[in-house]
Amino acid sequence: MTIDSKHVMPWRIEDIDLTRIDRKRAAANEDLLLLLCAASFIESGTDLYTSNLTAYFDGDPEVSAWLNREWEPEELQHGRALKAYIAHVWPEFDWDTAFRNFFDEYSKTCSLEEFEKTRALEMVARCVVETGTATLYRAINECSDEPVLKEITDHIRSDEVRHYKHFFKYFKKYNLIEGNGRLAVLGALLRRVIEIKSEDSEIALRHVFAIRYPERVHDSAYNRERVARISSLVKRNLSADMCVKMLLKPLDIPARIQSGVHYPLAKVAQHVFFR
Repeated sequence: MTIDSKHVMPWRIEDIDLTRIDRKRAAANEDLLLLLCAASFIESGTDLYTSNLTAYFDGDPEVSAWLNREWEPEELQHGRALKAYIAHVWPEFDWDTAFRNFFDEYSKTCSLEEFEKTRALEMVARCVVETGTATLYRAINECSDEPVLKEITDHIRSDEVRHYKHFFKYFKKYNLIEGNGRLAVLGALLRRVIEIKSEDSEIALRHVFAIRYPERVHDSAYNRERVARISSLVKRNLSADMCVKMLLKPLDIPARIQSGVHYPLAKVAQHVFFR
């Protein structure tokens, strides 16, 4: 994929001095590094998802241009940035092999058949993904005390929030045509939340563990315990309010009703996004 020369990246990993990384401080939080590895895999697989989205939105040059010229290169940079960070802290970690194994499995879950039935509802699904990633990187930023990681994750979080705004704009554009009601939108939201919970992070973490702890590959109890610890780390720093506000937006719920559903939805979001 050729990056359009007219697009100026909001930030560049090349401009971040990775030699400033406090390796001792970073390495002390192994669970966080495992999470960063998993996130780097998912981000680095963005080109496959871009090609699928571009095919799905064929005939809409506005959406296709944004996906290919802005969204994809920015998402791939997230993967490169996290990979570079991991390489500085864990130079012995075989990232390339772990990613290759991950992608072999993950790519089978990314097909046009998995997309929503209409373009507006697929944009809702994308809003859910961007909500999850923006919330995740904010949580990582909050729980880390390593300055370079805080800088990188702050950049990534800002990108994800901006991407969410684009997908939301395109949802509104298509929903003016399709006229999906709140029930249909809610269905798309819930379906994507369930998929996020059951697939992406599980696949990524499993392949991280396989390389980091090869002697534990068949120890399912150990792997479950590590996943639980990683989830707990995120939950302690999760901005559920931010997550709920982003999820509620496509539903266009009146303010008087939002106040009543906000707290229970925050508890649900905390559970489904980060078990």
